[in-house]
Amino acid sequence: MVLGRGAWLLVGAVIAACMLLVGPSTPLGASSAGSQPVEAARDVVPNRVMTWNICNPCEVSNVDRAAEIAAYAPQVIGMQEACVRDVEMIRDYLENLHGLVYHVKYGSVLQSWGRCGGAPWNPGGFGQAILSAAPMKDRVNVEYPEGGSEDRGYMAVTTTVGGRSVRVFNTHLAHRRQEAFRAGQVGVLAAEVARHDRAIVLGDFNAVPDAPELSKMWALATDVDPRCRPSQAGDCETTTDWHTKFDYVFLRGFAPLEHRVRPSASSDHHMLLADVDPR
Repeated sequence: MVLGRGAWLLVGAVIAACMLLVGPSTPLGASSAGSQPVEAARDVVPNRVMTWNICNPCEVSNVDRAAEIAAYAPQVIGMQEACVRDVEMIRDYLENLHGLVYHVKYGSVLQSWGRCGGAPWNPGGFGQAILSAAPMKDRVNVEYPEGGSEDRGYMAVTTTVGGRSVRVFNTHLAHRRQEAFRAGQVGVLAAEVARHDRAIVLGDFNAVPDAPELSKMWALATDVDPRCRPSQAGDCETTTDWHTKFDYVFLRGFAPLEHRVRPSASSDHHMLLADVDPR
């Protein structure tokens, strides 16, 4: 469906009203409706990263998804359960409604008509996606040898965060009760992360912090939540509607400055945002 000029103006007015209620968010902990003009959210925050499982299948609006992202304007966004068509629309709305311009790379592991629609002979790609305000290069897309009940994988790109070149990974591990599959997947991912002195790993790991299968990631990197470690799992801020922490921003060669978990009306996973500092 193609929206006419009047419909676009109405959509823009609604988004603007929502952003006035939410308020700008630089820094992460300083969101308020009257402290800064709404236009502040049009500037990408160069050291801010975000991970978000956007939920699929879910009957939600990509206009709403874009508005939630624009309120925080991260430099890099890692999405899981992402259909190519949805990501294309989200990117367009970010640019056309919010003035935020992103490059995009895809890490699809399925061509799924059931998940993403499309013509039967050309189903939509489903998996991960990375949006970055800076250009990306050297993309790789790896499907794990054993995905569990659904194919899973990771993608990686080289881009810029906080003015420094960094390898960014985005992954989605096997379902919650498939620990053995996740252990193998973490082994594949960790071996590649270990090759980089500076890396940011985003994703839905489908595992709580003290799960044994995450031990190889903890040996390489730290979580953006300084209170969250395997030995202190009870202190970790939850990232899902069922009150568990499954979503992570792991840092290697970066220090966490501030993080925030933002519940979302568009997904059963919360948005996990972090401001980071290159060491």
